[in-house]
Amino acid sequence: MEFVLVPGGWQGGWVFDEVAAELRSAGHAVEAVTLAGLGPDDPADPDRPPNLDTHIDQVAELIEHSEETSVALCGHSYAGLVIAGVADRLGDRLDHVVFIDAYVPDDGDSCWSLTSDAFREMFIAGSRADGRWVAVPDGLDPRARPHPLPSFVQSISLQGNPSPPYRRTYISGGVWPGSPFLELTERLRDDPGWQVHEIAVGHNIARRDPHRLATILAALPDPAGQEPRVTLE
Repeated sequence: MEFVLVPGGWQGGWVFDEVAAELRSAGHAVEAVTLAGLGPDDPADPDRPPNLDTHIDQVAELIEHSEETSVALCGHSYAGLVIAGVADRLGDRLDHVVFIDAYVPDDGDSCWSLTSDAFREMFIAGSRADGRWVAVPDGLDPRARPHPLPSFVQSISLQGNPSPPYRRTYISGGVWPGSPFLELTERLRDDPGWQVHEIAVGHNIARRDPHRLATILAALPDPAGQEPRVTLE
């Protein structure tokens, strides 16, 4: 199986380094994405920050060009909107869609509409310098980069499929100060269309407990109905 790992706000594919290493050691292919505008040399055009559509197109193109026949698309935080857009477009190419302490949008939602007042205030305060890029919050890795504001505020357009062909998993970071995901997590626990796990280490699961995250991902059911090839416990 190939895992496509999409990071949340301000971060690059590097946030999944340890998770990716464990998955590869278990025999899986891994593509850890750095979204447009968030690479070490980005932005190429600071006056035209990428929006949500740009990020969806980027990840969709990667999957369309993949030669893998079994794909698990995983997104953290903001990237829940990205992977939801990709899954809406390319659902028949995916076996699993995994939201890692992430937003799960309906048609017309945005990161802005789904998040908490505290995060909205962070977006506004962080973008006061130019109105285009949201400054890196305190405490993130030095590799983090300002995040394009349009991607946080653009609404997603989804066609919607009440019976998607892929399995859906939600991995919660548990209770952490200001989490906008607690009500969502409880709702999905009662939804038979979802598998819900909890790694109660806070929001940044890939950095705080990469081993447990990799273990859950590696144990996703094989699309052919086979058992996982390797466990990581």
